[in-house]
Amino acid sequence: MPKIIGLTGGIGSGKTTIANHIKQLGIPVYIADLEAKKILDTKVIVGKIIDAFGKDILEKDKIDRAKLSKVVFEQPEKLQILNNIIHPEVARHFKNWVEQNKNFEIVVKETAILFESGSYKDCDKVILVTAPKETRIQRVMKRDNLSREAIESRIANQWSEEKKQSLSDFVIVNEDLQEAIKSAENIISLLRNQ
Repeated sequence: MPKIIGLTGGIGSGKTTIANHIKQLGIPVYIADLEAKKILDTKVIVGKIIDAFGKDILEKDKIDRAKLSKVVFEQPEKLQILNNIIHPEVARHFKNWVEQNKNFEIVVKETAILFESGSYKDCDKVILVTAPKETRIQRVMKRDNLSREAIESRIANQWSEEKKQSLSDFVIVNEDLQEAIKSAENIISLLRNQ
């Protein structure tokens, strides 16, 4: 079986950009957020979410992600309920994905909440992508057209950078993208040779 490398970072850190570059190096990368969004649209999960959150979060029989996001980021206990519905499904899906990619030496699991979900414990190594808080806020304001307050609220719901760094094997500082990519390539090269 391949070594599982966790790739994480807070909102706006650039972890998905680094993940996409790693993919270009010929390494399978599992983007947990994308897979979770697909799982969110499955009939079984839609039913569980309606049971937990009510029909107000629906728009034409589909989950309205904006409404759901607003609820879970304003009420952390609701976020936990949502995570308890989605995470077991994502974990099952990831396990099958690893099996499908078992001929690779390493695979990467990219997720924003690697530590918060506890799934870092299933990784052989962890790479943290980080950037100064203000840089992250500016990136997300530009990318998602969110207010500073909304972004700061999301940052507050994630573990601190210091706490994540203490559990990470490698840290990529993503202020300068070319430098961050170079760091990622060096780390992947090192992991391939272990």
